[in-house]
Amino acid sequence: MINFAVMMKVIFILISFLILSFMGRISAQEKPFGIVIHGGAGNLIEGKSYDAHLKKLEEAIDLGYDILERGGTSLEAIETVIVVLENSPLFNAGKGSVTNIKGEFELDASIMDGKELKAGAVAGLRNIKNPIKAAKFIMDKTKHVLIVGDGAEDLLFRNGFKKVDKKYFMADASLKPFQDSKYGTVGAVALDKFGNLAAGTSTGGIQDKMKGRVGDSPIIGSGTYADNQYAAVSCTGHGEFFIRNAVAYDVIALVKYKNLNLQQATNFIILDKLVKQGGAGGLIAIDKDANIATPFNTNLMFRAYKTNKGDYGVFYK
Repeated sequence: MINFAVMMKVIFILISFLILSFMGRISAQEKPFGIVIHGGAGNLIEGKSYDAHLKKLEEAIDLGYDILERGGTSLEAIETVIVVLENSPLFNAGKGSVTNIKGEFELDASIMDGKELKAGAVAGLRNIKNPIKAAKFIMDKTKHVLIVGDGAEDLLFRNGFKKVDKKYFMADASLKPFQDSKYGTVGAVALDKFGNLAAGTSTGGIQDKMKGRVGDSPIIGSGTYADNQYAAVSCTGHGEFFIRNAVAYDVIALVKYKNLNLQQATNFIILDKLVKQGGAGGLIAIDKDANIATPFNTNLMFRAYKTNKGDYGVFYK
Protein backbone atom coordinates (compact mmCIF):
# COMPACT_ATOMS: atom_id res chain seq x y z
CA MET A 1 0.00 0.00 0.00
CA ILE A 2 1.34 3.41 -0.97
CA ASN A 3 2.29 5.58 1.99
CA PHE A 4 -0.18 8.45 2.23
CA ALA A 5 2.50 11.03 3.09
CA VAL A 6 4.61 9.97 0.10
CA MET A 7 1.60 10.16 -2.20
CA MET A 8 0.76 13.66 -0.97
CA LYS A 9 4.34 14.74 -1.50
CA VAL A 10 4.28 13.47 -5.09
CA ILE A 11 0.99 15.25 -5.72
CA PHE A 12 2.42 18.47 -4.27
CA ILE A 13 5.48 18.25 -6.52
CA LEU A 14 3.32 17.66 -9.60
CA ILE A 15 1.02 20.56 -8.80
CA SER A 16 4.02 22.84 -8.15
CA PHE A 17 5.55 21.83 -11.48
CA LEU A 18 2.30 22.57 -13.33
CA ILE A 19 1.94 25.95 -11.65
CA LEU A 20 5.52 26.93 -12.44
CA SER A 21 5.11 25.80 -16.05
CA PHE A 22 1.90 27.80 -16.39
CA MET A 23 3.49 30.87 -14.83
CA GLY A 24 6.46 30.48 -17.16
CA ARG A 25 4.16 30.53 -20.17
CA ILE A 26 2.38 33.63 -18.88
CA SER A 27 5.72 35.30 -18.24
CA ALA A 28 6.91 34.50 -21.75
CA GLN A 29 3.72 35.88 -23.24
CA GLU A 30 4.05 39.12 -21.29
CA LYS A 31 7.60 39.81 -22.42
CA PRO A 32 8.11 42.24 -25.30
CA PHE A 33 8.89 40.81 -28.73
CA GLY A 34 9.09 42.07 -32.27
CA ILE A 35 10.85 42.09 -35.61
CA VAL A 36 12.36 44.71 -37.92
CA ILE A 37 13.38 44.15 -41.55
CA HIS A 38 15.04 46.16 -44.31
CA GLY A 39 15.29 45.89 -48.07
CA GLY A 40 18.26 48.17 -48.64
CA ALA A 41 19.13 51.86 -48.64
CA GLY A 42 19.88 53.88 -51.75
CA ASN A 43 18.70 56.47 -54.22
CA LEU A 44 15.06 57.44 -54.55
CA ILE A 45 13.96 57.52 -58.18
CA GLU A 46 11.28 60.20 -58.48
CA GLY A 47 8.11 59.03 -60.18
CA LYS A 48 8.91 55.35 -59.68
CA SER A 49 6.29 53.22 -57.91
CA TYR A 50 7.51 51.23 -54.93
CA ASP A 51 4.15 49.62 -54.17
CA ALA A 52 5.39 46.13 -55.04
CA HIS A 53 8.36 46.50 -52.69
CA LEU A 54 6.18 47.70 -49.83
CA LYS A 55 3.76 44.84 -50.39
CA LYS A 56 6.60 42.31 -50.24
CA LEU A 57 7.92 43.92 -47.06
CA GLU A 58 4.46 43.76 -45.54
CA GLU A 59 4.19 40.07 -46.42
CA ALA A 60 7.58 39.37 -44.87
CA ILE A 61 7.07 41.36 -41.65
CA ASP A 62 3.67 39.78 -41.00
CA LEU A 63 5.13 36.32 -41.54
CA GLY A 64 8.02 36.98 -39.18
CA TYR A 65 5.76 38.45 -36.51
CA ASP A 66 3.38 35.48 -36.72
CA ILE A 67 6.32 33.14 -36.05
CA LEU A 68 7.26 35.12 -32.94
CA GLU A 69 3.66 35.39 -31.76
CA ARG A 70 3.30 31.61 -31.93
CA GLY A 71 6.37 31.18 -29.73
CA GLY A 72 8.93 30.71 -32.50
CA THR A 73 12.53 31.78 -32.03
CA SER A 74 14.14 34.97 -33.23
CA LEU A 75 16.52 32.92 -35.40
CA GLU A 76 13.60 31.14 -37.05
CA ALA A 77 11.82 34.44 -37.72
CA ILE A 78 14.76 36.25 -39.31
CA GLU A 79 15.81 33.30 -41.45
CA THR A 80 12.25 32.92 -42.75
CA VAL A 81 11.75 36.57 -43.67
CA ILE A 82 15.17 36.92 -45.28
CA VAL A 83 14.39 33.89 -47.45
CA VAL A 84 11.19 35.65 -48.57
CA LEU A 85 13.21 38.72 -49.58
CA GLU A 86 15.98 36.65 -51.19
CA ASN A 87 13.36 34.88 -53.31
CA SER A 88 12.01 38.18 -54.62
CA PRO A 89 13.61 39.88 -57.65
CA LEU A 90 12.73 43.25 -56.11
CA PHE A 91 15.73 43.34 -53.78
CA ASN A 92 19.48 42.99 -54.21
CA ALA A 93 19.84 39.61 -52.51
CA GLY A 94 19.32 36.08 -53.75
CA LYS A 95 17.20 36.14 -56.91
CA GLY A 96 17.47 39.91 -57.40
CA SER A 97 21.23 40.20 -56.94
CA VAL A 98 23.36 42.53 -59.03
CA THR A 99 26.52 41.43 -60.88
CA ASN A 100 30.21 42.18 -60.53
CA ILE A 101 32.39 43.74 -63.23
CA LYS A 102 32.69 40.33 -64.95
CA GLY A 103 28.93 39.92 -65.11
CA GLU A 104 29.03 37.25 -62.41
CA PHE A 105 26.98 36.89 -59.25
CA GLU A 106 28.76 36.77 -55.88
CA LEU A 107 26.38 36.59 -52.94
CA ASP A 108 27.12 37.16 -49.24
CA ALA A 109 25.18 36.61 -46.01
CA SER A 110 25.55 36.32 -42.25
CA ILE A 111 23.49 35.42 -39.21
CA MET A 112 24.07 35.78 -35.46
CA ASP A 113 22.48 34.32 -32.35
CA GLY A 114 22.40 36.85 -29.51
CA LYS A 115 21.89 34.20 -26.84
CA GLU A 116 25.16 32.33 -27.32
CA LEU A 117 26.99 34.86 -29.54
CA LYS A 118 27.25 32.19 -32.22
CA ALA A 119 27.51 33.33 -35.83
CA GLY A 120 27.80 32.02 -39.36
CA ALA A 121 28.61 33.70 -42.66
CA VAL A 122 29.31 33.03 -46.33
CA ALA A 123 30.76 35.17 -49.10
CA GLY A 124 31.28 34.91 -52.83
CA LEU A 125 28.57 32.30 -53.44
CA ARG A 126 27.65 31.83 -57.10
CA ASN A 127 25.22 28.92 -57.15
CA ILE A 128 23.30 28.92 -53.84
CA LYS A 129 19.67 30.07 -53.93
CA ASN A 130 19.42 31.26 -50.32
CA PRO A 131 22.70 32.49 -48.82
CA ILE A 132 21.06 33.12 -45.43
CA LYS A 133 20.37 29.39 -45.13
CA ALA A 134 23.99 28.73 -45.99
CA ALA A 135 25.14 31.15 -43.28
CA LYS A 136 22.94 29.42 -40.71
CA PHE A 137 24.38 26.05 -41.77
CA ILE A 138 27.89 27.38 -41.13
CA MET A 139 26.81 28.57 -37.68
CA ASP A 140 24.98 25.38 -36.72
CA LYS A 141 27.08 22.65 -38.32
CA THR A 142 30.71 23.83 -38.40
CA LYS A 143 33.27 25.22 -35.97
CA HIS A 144 33.91 28.20 -38.24
CA VAL A 145 32.22 31.59 -38.68
CA LEU A 146 32.99 32.64 -42.26
CA ILE A 147 33.58 30.37 -45.27
CA VAL A 148 33.88 31.77 -48.79
CA GLY A 149 33.76 30.92 -52.48
CA ASP A 150 34.37 27.41 -53.77
CA GLY A 151 35.17 26.09 -50.30
CA ALA A 152 31.78 27.20 -49.02
CA GLU A 153 29.88 25.86 -52.04
CA ASP A 154 31.67 22.49 -51.97
CA LEU A 155 30.73 22.10 -48.31
CA LEU A 156 27.13 23.15 -48.91
CA PHE A 157 26.63 20.86 -51.91
CA ARG A 158 27.96 17.92 -49.90
CA ASN A 159 25.38 18.67 -47.24
CA GLY A 160 22.21 18.82 -49.28
CA PHE A 161 22.18 22.32 -50.74
CA LYS A 162 20.99 22.37 -54.36
CA LYS A 163 23.02 24.05 -57.07
CA VAL A 164 21.16 26.71 -59.04
CA ASP A 165 22.20 27.98 -62.45
CA LYS A 166 23.31 31.56 -63.05
CA LYS A 167 20.10 32.26 -64.94
CA TYR A 168 18.13 31.90 -61.68
CA PHE A 169 19.64 35.19 -60.47
CA MET A 170 19.05 37.03 -63.72
CA ALA A 171 15.93 38.81 -62.59
CA ASP A 172 14.40 41.54 -64.73
CA ALA A 173 16.66 44.55 -64.21
CA SER A 174 13.64 46.86 -64.43
CA LEU A 175 12.43 45.42 -61.15
CA LYS A 176 15.58 46.43 -59.32
CA PRO A 177 15.30 49.77 -57.53
CA PHE A 178 19.07 49.95 -57.06
CA GLN A 179 20.33 49.47 -60.63
CA ASP A 180 21.63 53.06 -60.61
CA SER A 181 22.86 52.83 -57.05
CA LYS A 182 25.54 50.84 -55.29
CA TYR A 183 23.32 49.94 -52.34
CA GLY A 184 20.72 47.28 -51.74
CA THR A 185 20.81 44.62 -49.08
CA VAL A 186 18.15 42.77 -47.09
CA GLY A 187 18.22 42.04 -43.40
CA ALA A 188 16.21 41.31 -40.29
CA VAL A 189 16.54 41.61 -36.53
CA ALA A 190 14.18 40.09 -33.99
CA LEU A 191 13.47 39.64 -30.29
CA ASP A 192 11.45 36.58 -29.36
CA LYS A 193 9.19 35.96 -26.36
CA PHE A 194 12.03 34.34 -24.46
CA GLY A 195 14.32 37.34 -24.60
CA ASN A 196 16.56 36.05 -27.38
CA LEU A 197 17.84 38.43 -30.04
CA ALA A 198 19.08 37.50 -33.51
CA ALA A 199 20.22 39.33 -36.65
CA GLY A 200 20.78 38.38 -40.27
CA THR A 201 21.87 40.12 -43.48
CA SER A 202 22.04 39.03 -47.14
CA THR A 203 23.23 40.83 -50.27
CA GLY A 204 24.32 40.62 -53.87
CA GLY A 205 26.85 43.39 -53.19
CA ILE A 206 27.61 46.47 -55.28
CA GLN A 207 26.77 46.61 -58.98
CA ASP A 208 29.97 46.27 -61.06
CA LYS A 209 32.12 45.55 -58.00
CA MET A 210 35.55 44.01 -58.51
CA LYS A 211 35.54 40.23 -58.69
CA GLY A 212 36.08 38.88 -55.19
CA ARG A 213 35.00 42.10 -53.45
CA VAL A 214 33.30 41.48 -50.11
CA GLY A 215 31.31 44.12 -48.28
CA ASP A 216 30.08 44.38 -44.72
CA SER A 217 27.07 42.04 -44.96
CA PRO A 218 28.93 38.80 -44.14
CA ILE A 219 31.26 40.47 -41.64
CA ILE A 220 30.17 39.91 -38.04
CA GLY A 221 30.50 43.22 -36.23
CA SER A 222 30.28 45.31 -39.39
CA GLY A 223 27.06 44.31 -41.16
CA THR A 224 25.49 42.05 -38.53
CA TYR A 225 25.59 41.68 -34.75
CA ALA A 226 23.36 40.44 -31.93
CA ASP A 227 23.81 40.25 -28.17
CA ASN A 228 20.93 39.38 -25.84
CA GLN A 229 22.09 41.91 -23.26
CA TYR A 230 21.91 44.84 -25.65
CA ALA A 231 20.56 44.70 -29.21
CA ALA A 232 20.51 43.11 -32.66
CA VAL A 233 21.66 45.07 -35.71
CA SER A 234 21.60 44.62 -39.51
CA CYS A 235 23.19 47.18 -41.83
CA THR A 236 22.83 48.29 -45.44
CA GLY A 237 24.81 50.75 -47.48
CA HIS A 238 28.35 51.45 -48.67
CA GLY A 239 30.01 48.40 -47.15
CA GLU A 240 33.57 49.74 -47.06
CA PHE A 241 32.52 52.45 -44.59
CA PHE A 242 30.55 49.98 -42.50
CA ILE A 243 33.57 47.68 -42.30
CA ARG A 244 35.98 50.47 -41.35
CA ASN A 245 33.67 51.63 -38.59
CA ALA A 246 32.55 48.19 -37.38
CA VAL A 247 29.08 49.74 -37.44
CA ALA A 248 26.95 46.84 -36.17
CA TYR A 249 29.13 46.29 -33.12
CA ASP A 250 29.61 50.02 -32.61
CA VAL A 251 25.90 50.25 -31.85
CA ILE A 252 26.36 47.66 -29.10
CA ALA A 253 29.48 49.40 -27.80
CA LEU A 254 27.76 52.78 -27.49
CA VAL A 255 24.87 51.22 -25.58
CA LYS A 256 27.20 49.12 -23.43
CA TYR A 257 29.98 51.55 -22.61
CA LYS A 258 28.45 55.00 -23.14
CA ASN A 259 25.00 54.13 -21.76
CA LEU A 260 23.26 55.56 -24.82
CA ASN A 261 19.81 54.29 -25.68
CA LEU A 262 19.27 52.51 -28.99
CA GLN A 263 17.99 55.56 -30.85
CA GLN A 264 20.84 57.76 -29.64
CA ALA A 265 23.48 55.18 -30.55
CA THR A 266 22.17 54.42 -34.03
CA ASN A 267 21.46 58.06 -34.90
CA PHE A 268 24.99 59.07 -33.92
CA ILE A 269 26.59 56.41 -36.11
CA ILE A 270 24.41 56.80 -39.20
CA LEU A 271 23.49 60.49 -39.12
CA ASP A 272 26.70 61.91 -37.70
CA LYS A 273 29.74 59.64 -37.80
CA LEU A 274 29.17 58.13 -41.26
CA VAL A 275 27.90 61.36 -42.81
CA LYS A 276 31.13 63.13 -41.82
CA GLN A 277 33.09 60.40 -43.61
CA GLY A 278 30.87 60.37 -46.70
CA GLY A 279 29.48 56.93 -45.91
CA ALA A 280 25.94 56.33 -47.14
CA GLY A 281 23.42 53.80 -45.83
CA GLY A 282 21.38 52.85 -42.83
CA LEU A 283 20.61 50.13 -40.33
CA ILE A 284 17.83 48.47 -38.40
CA ALA A 285 18.04 47.53 -34.73
CA ILE A 286 15.95 46.14 -31.90
CA ASP A 287 16.99 45.95 -28.25
CA LYS A 288 16.15 43.61 -25.37
CA ASP A 289 13.03 45.66 -24.55
CA ALA A 290 11.75 45.66 -28.16
CA ASN A 291 12.69 49.29 -28.73
CA ILE A 292 13.48 49.77 -32.41
CA ALA A 293 15.59 52.10 -34.55
CA THR A 294 15.81 52.47 -38.34
CA PRO A 295 18.05 55.49 -39.18
CA PHE A 296 19.37 56.09 -42.70
CA ASN A 297 21.24 58.95 -44.39
CA THR A 298 20.21 58.17 -47.98
CA ASN A 299 16.89 59.35 -49.40
CA LEU A 300 15.42 55.84 -49.44
CA MET A 301 15.51 52.80 -47.18
CA PHE A 302 12.96 50.01 -47.43
CA ARG A 303 12.00 48.97 -43.90
CA ALA A 304 9.20 47.51 -41.83
CA TYR A 305 8.66 46.67 -38.19
CA LYS A 306 6.10 45.06 -35.93
CA THR A 307 6.14 44.54 -32.17
CA ASN A 308 3.67 43.39 -29.53
CA LYS A 309 3.96 46.89 -28.03
CA GLY A 310 1.86 48.18 -30.93
CA ASP A 311 4.62 49.42 -33.24
CA TYR A 312 3.87 48.71 -36.88
CA GLY A 313 4.92 50.29 -40.14
CA VAL A 314 6.13 49.69 -43.71
CA PHE A 315 8.11 52.53 -45.33
CA TYR A 316 10.68 53.53 -47.91
CA LYS A 317 11.07 57.29 -47.30
